[in-house]
Amino acid sequence: MFLDHFKMNSHPFQERPPVEWILNDHRISQSLARLDYFARQGTLALLIGPTGAGKSTLLRLFIHNLSKNRYRPVYLHFTGIPSSSLLRLIVTQLGEAPRRGKDHLFLQILDRTAKEDLSTVLIIDEAHLIDPQALTDLRLLVSSALDTDTPVKIVLSGQEPLAKLLARASLSDLVNRITVRCHLGALTSDQTTSYIDSRMRFAGSNEKVFEPEAKSLIHDYASGIPRQINNIATACLLNAAAQNLNKINEALVTDTMAEFRLP
Repeated sequence: MFLDHFKMNSHPFQERPPVEWILNDHRISQSLARLDYFARQGTLALLIGPTGAGKSTLLRLFIHNLSKNRYRPVYLHFTGIPSSSLLRLIVTQLGEAPRRGKDHLFLQILDRTAKEDLSTVLIIDEAHLIDPQALTDLRLLVSSALDTDTPVKIVLSGQEPLAKLLARASLSDLVNRITVRCHLGALTSDQTTSYIDSRMRFAGSNEKVFEPEAKSLIHDYASGIPRQINNIATACLLNAAAQNLNKINEALVTDTMAEFRLP
């Protein structure tokens, strides 16, 4: 295993690293600032980005930063289910046994969250897979005209098709309630370099293992997408260890990619 070869104490490019490892680059810091405003003042937040860009990582950091004395985060990612099933899942996550009938489920959610001392932040990941009817139902959770402060706040996070889904006329009421919008794009070349270097440092290794040209080439192959950077960098470390090499240069990245074709 390359961990011993490079004298690392943990895998530098693991999919779900400790929160402390998350590189707070410009993309992340800007999105966190908007989500922080949403938590304090908003009702609905929208996070969109390509697969592997780091949306779930951003949500982990957002949840980690939420005040435990003010908010109760409820994270869901099983979204490709009928609306009633999603409501039942929300009720279950709130700690109650779901009742029969959509009307009872609505009342359960509203009653439970209204009784909470904490504001409930419902975080729905993979929202591009959600049923349009479920989006309409979620809107009803935050659309009371009588309450000055709704007991539920919702974050919708998903890939680019989510934007097309929200463009439907039937969902205009939901869209009009979006307080903040975040788009998480790819890393720049410099950000990729910082990303690789920081991961290597956190893993207890030397950031100079990857030569500058190698990091630049990894960025190009991965198109700046963090998940692909993780995959390519890991494959390079494996190849370097197998060949008893202490450095990863441009040639090794090229050789690795000859075997590691991205779809």
